Amino acid sequence: MTDRYLPVGSRVVLSVEVFVSRRSRVRRSRVPLALVLGAALTVPLALSTPAAATGQYTVTPLKFTVRIGGRACTIDADLYRPAGVDRTHTAPAVLTTNGFGGSKSDGSTDATGKAFAARGYVGLAYSGLGFGQSGCLISLDDPRIDGAAASGLIDFLAGRRAADDGTKADFVTLDGKGDPRVGMIGGSYGGAVQLATAAVDHRVDALVPMITWHDLAYSLDPNNAAGARAVPGAFKWQWSNGFYLIGEGQPLLAPNLDPSRINSLTCLHFVSDACATVRTLNSGSYPADRTGPLLDYAHSVSPVSYLRNVQAPILLVQGQADSLFNLNEATATYKTLKAQGATAKMIWQSWGHSGGLTNPASGELNLGQGNLETSYVGKRILAWFDRYLHRDTGVDTGPAFAYYRDWISDPDNTYATASRVPALSRTLYLSGDGKLVDDRRKVSSGSREYRNRLVPTSHSESSLAGLIGLPDPAPYDIKGTYLGWTSEPLTAPVELVGAPKVTLEVGSRVAERVQHSGNAADKLVLFAKLYDVAPDGTKTLVHRLVAPVRVPDVTKPFTVSLPGIVHRYEAGHRLRLVVAASDDAYFGNRGVKPVTVSSTPEDTGVLRLPVVGP
Repeated sequence: MTDRYLPVGSRVVLSVEVFVSRRSRVRRSRVPLALVLGAALTVPLALSTPAAATGQYTVTPLKFTVRIGGRACTIDADLYRPAGVDRTHTAPAVLTTNGFGGSKSDGSTDATGKAFAARGYVGLAYSGLGFGQSGCLISLDDPRIDGAAASGLIDFLAGRRAADDGTKADFVTLDGKGDPRVGMIGGSYGGAVQLATAAVDHRVDALVPMITWHDLAYSLDPNNAAGARAVPGAFKWQWSNGFYLIGEGQPLLAPNLDPSRINSLTCLHFVSDACATVRTLNSGSYPADRTGPLLDYAHSVSPVSYLRNVQAPILLVQGQADSLFNLNEATATYKTLKAQGATAKMIWQSWGHSGGLTNPASGELNLGQGNLETSYVGKRILAWFDRYLHRDTGVDTGPAFAYYRDWISDPDNTYATASRVPALSRTLYLSGDGKLVDDRRKVSSGSREYRNRLVPTSHSESSLAGLIGLPDPAPYDIKGTYLGWTSEPLTAPVELVGAPKVTLEVGSRVAERVQHSGNAADKLVLFAKLYDVAPDGTKTLVHRLVAPVRVPDVTKPFTVSLPGIVHRYEAGHRLRLVVAASDDAYFGNRGVKPVTVSSTPEDTGVLRLPVVGP
């Protein structure tokens, strides 16, 4: 067993490695876990003095054998122990693990342990099941598997069990016999596991999940039509297959002879249900006998199915630039928690899984620059743990909701705060002549048609481009395969904060004939999105986000929730709503399905916007 000694003043870079293995041959992208939110607080946060401010901490590699689902496997971990912390001078603990494809040694996980040990917390960083040198299969943060494994590590922090080499932790603050004072922090795959753990182990005292999911069925096969939870969406094939290949390649990317890491020749490294789900999605066919089990499994490994069991206070941090886990996911988690009386607050930071991952914006949290105590999210995280791990009731944990504004140049003023997520407050109507108008009486009667082709004709993003450093063409739509509605130039700036909604009624005789075929894949698919059109005609698809829809019933109106955004439309710019037939990051329609959209003043589509300010 080897101890590594590090001075508190040593350089620490905290970054989230999202879904890319350290041994992968693609260039590693580093997401500053630097939870990017620079800016001044409207109310100063009280911060405690780090207990380890006097010098050093030790880092001790440990192994834990756990039995999960009938398999005995090893968890590989590092214990970070601040100087001066012992059984008579105890400290709270922080538990953390990696994003998909990472390990305890990647930039984010290792640096998290260091950063909090330097501030007086006992840290335990571990490689998630199936990654690094940890055993067992990849089970998508299933609370029954990944949550149970993390609960075993909490037993270690409680002094109830030893590591395989006999090491015991008798220096963690206890709230009672077998109940350690412990918080969790991490991003993406390392974010969802926190909720999974807290659902099965109520000893967890505080959570900070970042850029993670609410429902994998929505994340990987989104259907943004309201009330369509039971109808599959449009398969997000680029993101999903990228992760699948990384997961299946783990025995090669992170060699480990542990037989608990191997499932079968047809499903190497995942649990069987995960492989079956990906194969069904890739088939492009959703017959009733597959759709139910597919959705049920995706829901079961997602917070949507177990949030009712989570009691720990939660600070949710989600990214605005994220086509994988968009702001709607965190919002759904937040609203569910608040509805059941849980303690929860939410921050919408600037970055997520999509683009802009290599460098935080000016003023954003970057532990490599040592600004944890001076940046917005850093203060919020420290305050959260001060309040719920140090039990300092005098600490202000900040407002209920905060969001980054990329149009503010002053790094000390980039965040606005609110008591809740803004409501839909402005209405525009879809006119038959392609205009967005602010009064139903201005709607012109008319019909227009678009039709899909057998290949995608619209581009929003190349999903993995931001992670592996490849260029990505600008978004585009090919004429005849989409419809657009554009507002008049704005006379004053308009700021949107939240998820716009559009109610549509479309006609498609082809889709109407086949939508009850018994295969959900025959239903009409479309993609809604909002552009910002500059005075010179330049179009910007905000954060390259789109809302895929598999229309439940083409004979009835339906409402689409677009991805949440934080965006300022400047004076002179125009809003443009586009409904497209396809998107090359997703699977689309089976067969050609012409679509007609008609408008009259009495019966037309409606776009509602979450506008803040005057």
